[in-house]
Amino acid sequence: MNVFKFGGASVKDAAGIRNVAEIIRTQAKNTLLVVSAMGKTTNLLEDLVRAYVYQLGDVQKRLERYVRYSHDVVMNELGGDFSLVQQTFDQLGYDLDQRPTGTFDEIYDRIVALGEVVSTQILAAYLTHIGVPVRWLDARQVICADTTFREGRIDWEKTKQRISEDVACEGVTLTQGFIGQTSDGRTITLGRDGSDYSASIFAHCLNAEHVTIWKDVPGVLNADPKWFDETVLLDKLTYQDAIELSYYGATVIHPKTIKPLQNKEIPLYVRSFIKPDAPGTVIGNFKLNLPIPSFIFKINQLLISLHPNDFSFIAEDNLSRIFARFAQVGVRINLMQNTAISFSVVVDTNPDRIPALLELLKQDFRVTYNEGVELITIRHYDQQTIDRVLINKNLLLEQKSRYTVQLVVREVA
Repeated sequence: MNVFKFGGASVKDAAGIRNVAEIIRTQAKNTLLVVSAMGKTTNLLEDLVRAYVYQLGDVQKRLERYVRYSHDVVMNELGGDFSLVQQTFDQLGYDLDQRPTGTFDEIYDRIVALGEVVSTQILAAYLTHIGVPVRWLDARQVICADTTFREGRIDWEKTKQRISEDVACEGVTLTQGFIGQTSDGRTITLGRDGSDYSASIFAHCLNAEHVTIWKDVPGVLNADPKWFDETVLLDKLTYQDAIELSYYGATVIHPKTIKPLQNKEIPLYVRSFIKPDAPGTVIGNFKLNLPIPSFIFKINQLLISLHPNDFSFIAEDNLSRIFARFAQVGVRINLMQNTAISFSVVVDTNPDRIPALLELLKQDFRVTYNEGVELITIRHYDQQTIDRVLINKNLLLEQKSRYTVQLVVREVA
């Protein structure tokens, strides 16, 4: 059994779906397929959730004009029986006419998860139409998690049991990434861009031979092509380097993906759906380090600095309160640094969570912050690489370890 994961870019339109179907037809044998929502559907559904919860304009018109229409365009270009897709959209339309119930995060998971459901229903219908046998599986029936909405924590024992019962080891099974279900039957998501993680969960539970993540890049590069003109393909990566790169924000792999695979020494391939015959990058139990520096850029970051209101230091008691606040709101820290009387962190700018976090922090600390900063991480750095990325930048904060340097910067005014 192998696991293939296809992201939203691979199924963003009819041509993409045809291309994915050809990869499945020629390369998928005894394979579990994990597929994301089409294109920017998740973003559209996030906007829909905010409009629904906060009653911002005509929610039904937003559903029809932006979400449903984009999928209808794709289905009209393909052949197949898409009645299940229409039923899913009809049910969503009915639900949006009802009064919102539950927390924002719970409603978010219930609605946003449908992006993955619909994309896999479309792909399954098209595969059937062209004569490729496939079994559609609802991941919510097998991925079991707690009630930490938008960041579900896996119940591994229940998940292993259900996957072993419901996933056939022969033939092609098509399911969704990113989504699961709580013990009381509520839909939950596993964190933004969590489909890679879903693929590794399935692979771990199935003792897969390998996992392949199909991307729009040739493999893992030493930098994002959006930022660097001359990037280098990394043929091989150790699990350790892959974990570090993804943790610091390399978008090619979700941070939680590697560990379940490492625990069973399951190799992970990152390959291009644009050039499916190219070898890409393999991540595994190798005894080598990155041959060259690797760069990770995170823009639109928020640098928060905390200072105690009383005369205390930033010691264990203050740190425990600070981390409790971040955990309570669900904000992940990308960098942290403290002195005797201050504690600074860098986080993603998240309009749904940051305002609540700042209010909680102000209960115990004087809070200052810098908006719109950039976090640059260099793995296996040297001074030349640092100097290269600091051109026309003001350095606000620097943190070094033996192998990694992180720089918080902003453009020179």
